Amino acid sequence: MTFLRDIGDTEVGGFGISADDDPLRVVDFQLVTQVCTAVTVEFSDDAVADFFDSQVDEGRTPDQFARIWIHTHPGSCPLPSLTDEETFDRCFGAPDWAVMFILARQGATYGRLRLNVGPGATRRLAIGMDYGHAFAGSNHDQWQEEYAHSVTALEPFTSHRQRWAWKPQDRSHELAAGELPDAGELPEGWFAP
Repeated sequence: MTFLRDIGDTEVGGFGISADDDPLRVVDFQLVTQVCTAVTVEFSDDAVADFFDSQVDEGRTPDQFARIWIHTHPGSCPLPSLTDEETFDRCFGAPDWAVMFILARQGATYGRLRLNVGPGATRRLAIGMDYGHAFAGSNHDQWQEEYAHSVTALEPFTSHRQRWAWKPQDRSHELAAGELPDAGELPEGWFAP
């Protein structure tokens, strides 16, 4: 997670996979295809469905792979934003329990368990790293490849439909509202971020 947190200037998110015998001990992290900005993460619905299918095929149950939402913050504050809270409510409000975990720069963390049954309850979690378990090892090249394949980083105030930008010094190639050129047909004065 620290590798993914530090690889770019956006948030990055995914699912924590729990140990068989301890649902709050995360033993793996799964990145899924997503579009990210410095303040948001949006998972691909198809990628989430494929991830769920693959986990079931591996013999895991949803309480092992679909309850712990992990994401990074590119700044030093790990506290959840209003968007984080809305996402947690919308996407993790149905299971009987769920966890939101945030890793920010400088090692700052935030973890919260929410019980969605009975009267419901929330509890901040103490976060710890357990170095007593075997770890297959770091593979930064593989992680870099997975990041490049799965994460699309956007400027925070650019929508998915507004990726073409106008160089203000050249207005000679104006297009009709909503019209976008193909990447290979960009006139002089246009650029694609």
